[in-house]
Formats: sequence, structure tokens, C-alpha cells
Amino acid sequence: MRIAMLSPLEMRVPPPGYGGTETVVSLLTEELVRRGHDVTLFASGDSETRAQLVPGCDRFLRGTDRNKGILTILSVMSCLERAGEFDVLHNHTTLEGLAAAGVVSTPMLSTLHGGLAEDWLLLFERYRGWYNTISQSAKGLLPDKERFAGVIYNAIDVESFPFNAGPRDDYLLYLSRVSPEKGTHLAIEVARRAGRRLVIAGNIDDVDRPYFENEVLPEVDGDFIRYVGEANAAQKRELFANAYCLLAPITWHEPFGLFMAEAMACGTPVVGFRMGSVPEVVADGVTGYVVDSVREMVAALDRIYRISPEACRQRVEQNFSVERMADDYLAAYESILEASRVRRVRSWQVLRHPSKILPGWAGMRVT
Repeated sequence: MRIAMLSPLEMRVPPPGYGGTETVVSLLTEELVRRGHDVTLFASGDSETRAQLVPGCDRFLRGTDRNKGILTILSVMSCLERAGEFDVLHNHTTLEGLAAAGVVSTPMLSTLHGGLAEDWLLLFERYRGWYNTISQSAKGLLPDKERFAGVIYNAIDVESFPFNAGPRDDYLLYLSRVSPEKGTHLAIEVARRAGRRLVIAGNIDDVDRPYFENEVLPEVDGDFIRYVGEANAAQKRELFANAYCLLAPITWHEPFGLFMAEAMACGTPVVGFRMGSVPEVVADGVTGYVVDSVREMVAALDRIYRISPEACRQRVEQNFSVERMADDYLAAYESILEASRVRRVRSWQVLRHPSKILPGWAGMRVT
């Protein structure tokens, strides 16, 4: 199968640190190539891939003053100009890809990695391609729309995460973007109430800088509450594998949350709020606890000993592996292509024999 993979340009593929969408794009692209599919990746020029790479910029755009929107639109358009070379266009850019779908006949599948609200819903309403969500929770927040390709969970490279069934350190871990919706301040409150050390690892977007400086940084003392910056691939694996547990005190409808699957792959339990995808990713009482308040999160910490590291790892292997994700996307591609073939046949039949397909067309001449 010939597949065009459209990635955002904010981070390279795969990302050196934080970048959930780009991580998924990389894992899916490399697995499809490994299986013999012809994949062309439209991404930043510093991306690393075995697919054919079409750069939309020299290097990823985070931290630069270049216009992400314009460059991403240009990258999408360069893909659409070559649309006839592909069987399927797989869009991960959301805004730019959603707006451009329908101008070419090659079917497009858009994976919605984030939530949609306000005018984004107008864009979604007018979107003319296929789409999938990455959790049941994310699907439930959208209005009904045709061409839904299903819920396809994200994946991680399970084998690359070290499994620890033995002794651990006593620190709680917060490893995600530092922001109000991710609940960094709540993780600090949980740690203080529980009397447990907390390690905070995560990137800080420009929009969240005031939040970090006003609500997070004053609580950081370098001992009881530590901030270690954005963790790279090796650092986050070490932090996950040695943590007492991972905290996910999110305050928004998290569409998926790779960080929870990554922690569980290391055998590390997760304690998260009952928001968004948390109840889908974390098996309550089996791989961690799903709670409704700071008080309940603190209380759950005393029950972590009941959670089996082996159960955590097994859940990720069964539900969030790269192989499972690739199988699901290939099935979605095939369904989309079959639906497209059916539409083409029906259109051809209408042109050849309109009176047999549409009542009232008898006697009309098609030229």
C-alpha cells in the first residue's frame, strides 16, 4: 500500500523529548515500512525515518520564530500536489489537513490527537475526509459525523521501556507537559499532603510560562519537590522505572496520554483523575487507581503495594503495542479504500444506467 504520512512540524519525528503525536507518527511509519508498505513521510527535515522523507522545513519549529501555521500548510499542500501517487493520505496535523481535505480524490484519514471546540468544530463539520479518535472519551466529545473510522488507541515501543519488578525509589513522578490542564500544581499538593517526595519532569510551552513561574516554581525546593526539566528518552525511562508511582492529576479531557502507558510498561502503577481517557488507559485496581479528588489520590498512594508490576506491563503489551496499532490502522485504510471503491462503482453505474439507480431518471440522456 502507498501511504502518505502527514506530521506536524513543531517537533521532528521521532521527537527528542516531549511530542506525543510525533512519537505515534514515528512508530506507525516505521512499522508500516517494516511490513513492506511504501510510506512517504511529510515532516521536518531533521526527522529520522526509513520512509521517504519530504521535509517541510529544515529542522523542527518548536523554540523558533518561524510561522508554524504557514509552513505546515505548505507541507500539506506539497502532499496534496502528489496525492495521485498514494492510496491513502494519513493526516496528523489536524487544522491544516482538515481544512485541505476534499480538494483531491485520494481518500484522507485524519487522526484527531487533540480535542476540538468552538470554531474547530465548524472546521470538523466541514471536513470531507475520514477520521478516527484515539479514545472512546475523545469520540464522545464530538458531534456525530459520517466517515468515522473507529477508535484506534495510541501505542508505545514497549520493548524499549525497561521493566522493573524489583525494588524502587520512594518518589512520586509527574512526567508530562507542565501546564494547568495537566495538573502540575495538583501533583505538588498531593505530594505535600502525602508527605512524599515528588519529581517533576516536563517541557514548558511559552503560554504556560507564567503558570510555571507563579504556581510551580515557588514550590520547587530541589529536595522534597524537584523539577528536572524536560526528560529525554533515556532520562524518562529511568525516571519511570524507578518511581513509586506516576501521578496523572489531569483537569481536562486527555485524549489518550502516552505517559501513562509508558509508566505501566516499566511496571509502574498510575494514579489518575477520572477525566478523559484515564479510565480507558489505566485499569482501576489492576494497573493503578482512577480517583476523583486530591484526597482520594493521596489515599490511593497507600494501596500501591497491591498493584502488580507484571499486570501493568501485560496491559500495555496487550492493548498499546505498535503491532496492535499498525494492525488497526491497516484495517482502517482497507475499509476506507473499499468504501471509496464502492462510491466509484455507484457513480459509474449512475452515469451508465441512471434510470436503474435513481428513480425519475428514466428518459434522461447522459452525455
